[in-house]
Amino acid sequence: MNTEENLSSPFQTSRLQLEELRESAERIRSEIGKVIIGQQEMVELMLIALLAEGHVLLEGVPGVAKTLTAKLLAGSISTGFSRIQFTPDLMPSDILGTSVFNMQTTTFDYKKGPIFSNLVLIDEINRAPAKTQAALFEVMEERQITMDGNTFKMEEPFMVMATQNPIEQEGTYRLPEAQLDRFLFKIVVPYPGLEEEVAILEGHQQRKNVVASKAIEAVLSPDQIQHCRQLVKEVHASPELLRYIAQIVNSTRNHPDLYLGASPRASIALLTGAKAAAALQGRDFITPEDVKRLTAPVLSHRVQLTPEREMEGAAMADVIHQLVENIEVPR
Repeated sequence: MNTEENLSSPFQTSRLQLEELRESAERIRSEIGKVIIGQQEMVELMLIALLAEGHVLLEGVPGVAKTLTAKLLAGSISTGFSRIQFTPDLMPSDILGTSVFNMQTTTFDYKKGPIFSNLVLIDEINRAPAKTQAALFEVMEERQITMDGNTFKMEEPFMVMATQNPIEQEGTYRLPEAQLDRFLFKIVVPYPGLEEEVAILEGHQQRKNVVASKAIEAVLSPDQIQHCRQLVKEVHASPELLRYIAQIVNSTRNHPDLYLGASPRASIALLTGAKAAAALQGRDFITPEDVKRLTAPVLSHRVQLTPEREMEGAAMADVIHQLVENIEVPR
């Protein structure tokens, strides 16, 4: 038996075939890029979340293409899509559905709500009160709805993409920590640069009367997405990197600048996100760089600054960066 074969690592002897996954992701990027100029980080994180079976919270001022990008991502996949506009008077039944009495059968029939889709866009998620927010807890975590004692499973792929405006406070409600924890990433969407904005205007002028969301084509099927997701689960993570992830999350629980630390769900989110990020790079193993890249999107909505640091105007991203830099990187 060859000695070199004995010394090789498990993920070197049976490498994953990731070419199809990378090509699929590139086709989605290409379709979204027909309309969206810039915002590569937002698009990349949404792709990672899609492959990692996670939900995303898009935060940014109005007009930076949060909703449009979510619609374009849905449009690039041949699957179901629904959009729910959250308002202060929205009720849980407006999301989940309700039981309706059938006069012919004298029984109650369950009429499914708009949450029963594959890719669900929730606009201005922080405009609905706590009672309505709580309606999302089960479906986001367990991908099912329990109604009148019956359980209804969601069809895969299932992903919630929610938007919120960080500036406007009137008529909004703070999202419960339990709900925030169910989002894989919080993606902060910045303003475009000057040249990007010029390109946005040029693209808008060239499309004339064509609706932006109609300018793209579906390039992937649900089965292809599910196949890619299975490949992501097979990406290798060494014991050293598992410990590295655990150390990062554990350090949030005793950091002097943080009032609330992250739960083990954050550790799992870092792991699954890093696996998807590695797969998009064509690697069947994760690296410390994959983990460090995702710490802010994974942790920023799961931890809270102390009141003193908030009054000082500390930036959450800076605190997380400092926290990660203080942990030794595995070699």
